[in-house]
Amino acid sequence: MSGTFEIKKAKDGEFYFHLKASNGQIILASEMYVAKSSAENGIESVKKNATTDSSYERKDTKNGQYMFNLKATNHQVIGTSETYTSTTARDAGIESVKTNAPQAATHDLTA
Repeated sequence: MSGTFEIKKAKDGEFYFHLKASNGQIILASEMYVAKSSAENGIESVKKNATTDSSYERKDTKNGQYMFNLKATNHQVIGTSETYTSTTARDAGIESVKTNAPQAATHDLTA
């Protein structure tokens, strides 16, 4: 079983998506979008950029943990990870996005 994208609607009416691994864990979260079509475009951008290692911005957090952003070719952030306690765990998260995103089905949970 591969990962899935889920499109959701926030209480304020904006849209966002999560990429979930096959175990159901969220491995990438989007920003908020005014239109659902923008969230759908964001998913397509994740699929397109997920396998390119240079698209990942590996970061240290202020509290000594680690995270990453996935960026599009225009350098805009299209997805953000959770925080991890080690660089090894963060890098495993990146590998999970690389593996799951390209073929992930999209489930629209806004209907």
